[in-house]
Amino acid sequence: MTVTSQPVPGHRSRPFPLGLADRVPGVAEVDGAVNLAVYAPGITALDVVYTDPAFPVDAVPTAADLHRVALDDVTDHVHHGTVPGLDYGSLYALVAHDRRIAGVSRSGRRASGTPKPLPQLLIDPYGDAVVERNGLYWSTRVRRDFDWNGASRPHTPLRDTIIYEAHVIGQTKLHPGIPAELRGTYAGLAHPVMVEYLHHLGITAVELLPVHHHRDEDHLQQAGLENYWGYNTVSFFAPHPGYATAAAQAGGPQAVQDEFKGMVKLLHEAGIEVLLDVVYNHTAEEGPGGPTFCWRGLGDEHYYRHDASGRYLDTTGCGNTLNFNDPQVVRMTLDSLRRWVTDFQIDGFRFDLAVTLCRDGGHHFTPRHPFLVAAQADPVLAGTKLISEPWDVGSGGWQTGHFPLGWSDWNDRFRDVVRDFWVADRGALEHGGHGGSTARLADCLSGSARLFESSGRSALASVNLVTAHDGFTLQDLVSYNEKHNEANGEDNRDGTSHNRSYNHGAEGPTVDEDILDARATTARNLMATLLLSLGVPMITAGDEIGRSQGGNNNAYCQNNGISWTDWELDERQERMLATTRRLIAVRKEFLAGQPYSYPARDLGYLKWFNEEGRPMTEAAWADSGQRLLQLLIGVPGGRSTGLIVFNGGLETVPFRLPVPEELRGITGEHGADLEAFTLQLSTAHHGDLRRGALFAPGDRDMIEATSITLYSV
Repeated sequence: MTVTSQPVPGHRSRPFPLGLADRVPGVAEVDGAVNLAVYAPGITALDVVYTDPAFPVDAVPTAADLHRVALDDVTDHVHHGTVPGLDYGSLYALVAHDRRIAGVSRSGRRASGTPKPLPQLLIDPYGDAVVERNGLYWSTRVRRDFDWNGASRPHTPLRDTIIYEAHVIGQTKLHPGIPAELRGTYAGLAHPVMVEYLHHLGITAVELLPVHHHRDEDHLQQAGLENYWGYNTVSFFAPHPGYATAAAQAGGPQAVQDEFKGMVKLLHEAGIEVLLDVVYNHTAEEGPGGPTFCWRGLGDEHYYRHDASGRYLDTTGCGNTLNFNDPQVVRMTLDSLRRWVTDFQIDGFRFDLAVTLCRDGGHHFTPRHPFLVAAQADPVLAGTKLISEPWDVGSGGWQTGHFPLGWSDWNDRFRDVVRDFWVADRGALEHGGHGGSTARLADCLSGSARLFESSGRSALASVNLVTAHDGFTLQDLVSYNEKHNEANGEDNRDGTSHNRSYNHGAEGPTVDEDILDARATTARNLMATLLLSLGVPMITAGDEIGRSQGGNNNAYCQNNGISWTDWELDERQERMLATTRRLIAVRKEFLAGQPYSYPARDLGYLKWFNEEGRPMTEAAWADSGQRLLQLLIGVPGGRSTGLIVFNGGLETVPFRLPVPEELRGITGEHGADLEAFTLQLSTAHHGDLRRGALFAPGDRDMIEATSITLYSV
């Protein structure tokens, strides 16, 4: 074939936009030519090699299949040129100026002698898609148009949002109602059976574990394992092909992208947002000695953070850390986010180890970091949900509550306190020890106001969670005292050992009915606290049906039944599902009865009462033996008022509902006095039997040990 060695004669190129572009401002169009621009500050010159568009989708390129063009123009470390014939379907890669391509010289003449192996190929950081051929990565062009058929982003307000953290594979891999060929895929997640399940549950947003194109770390490949969670990014612009159906994978990158968009479209049509867990803090190139397929080859010292001695500065625990002190790294991240919003209609993002993205030139976290400011000010990202995982593993890495306006934070303090009160404290009490007071729990119920007030944010900045993909599931939290990560091949050394868990009397599976009942009650308490607190609740997929990982609290490398959701439910699991649905419905009913700005503005009230229906005193808040707390919540004149009673003790307790004199000035809809409390829900073992019971202010009732009772007013 003819090897092209020069850009289009006399044709100007531009250093923007980065990546491939058909039409560039100020550049005359030439049929079949594209502008290619790459930020490559670590090399003196760059070439692009590429195949014809008709190159077979599953074939491995050789030297005879490749064209080569030099990107001779360089502007502020951006190498750019005009490339003829690099069309949709072409595979392409970048090569340093002084490299040789299997006997094809840069002059375009074939070198004599035996063809040499392909040298180091680098993918385009902005490539639409990535394909792997014989162990090498290639970028490729994909058409971005798609028929959305009127489907649009739901724009669910934060206050109404119920997040469901899920994995594309694990959510549907074992679902009997989904066709086998769709299980564990983008299409499977959007199958009517799953969409209806999520809708019926009451979920408003699915937060997907990483779907950027990723790879398995070398040490996992050598151990015969894989990075199931996907926190090992190869490309920030391309969807992961391994989550597409076999048919889409066979069809190539265009079919994979279209299947992903089809998933988003169907979820949007059901009113469900799609959030992405994104990993911009590090890449899959690992530490020194790791693989090189993109950023390291283009400019290691610019793309990655280094210390004063030139060594990698690692605040991620993954070997490398992207350098957000370089404006082009910030730009790349923002361009990636914009692509997912504009081309894929994504509704928001959860940023893994977000503190790493906000460290300045001295490696210190700053809430005024240019990335945070730019993301908040960007018109394309306006209206998307921006959620931080507000920590990393570097010095000063814990920053929960310190992100700026426009951001919400995963609230690990909520997680720890709620686990302590319902799980660890129960274990301590049953073994003759002591639990904590109700004061810390009350702070969580109120949206962790003290934690977020310094940043000027409301309770909506708190993304409340009890579990996440990383750690015990809800069922394992109440079933295991210790982690059981033997399957990970690290002799159970990996994963945290401080889980605030309690097995309720037996480690792992048991047939003891009393233990199973106790675990079920504690699990319902955790879910109820999560869904009845101010803030934005996040449920981990499967927690609503008691999914277990067999005690594995670090199942990142378990793409198997350990991590997949089993949809065959027993009676206790069915009740857990029904309770979760009811709690979500109650939450939505309550919020629907409040002003639109609630609770972002200080319009409502939180009234705290003791077991005698009187306001809590300072002494009561400090008393660790006081394990009963009443919370009256609402807005003056609102249509909905709720009373929630928490009993964290081991005994059934008689108590008095708030007495009439303490309710003076608190009115319901149209200014009516609060006259009756209706029991809506109880997490106790036999709690459903009393649903609908009526009580007047000051009446006495009983609350069972370690349970929650909810009344409407």
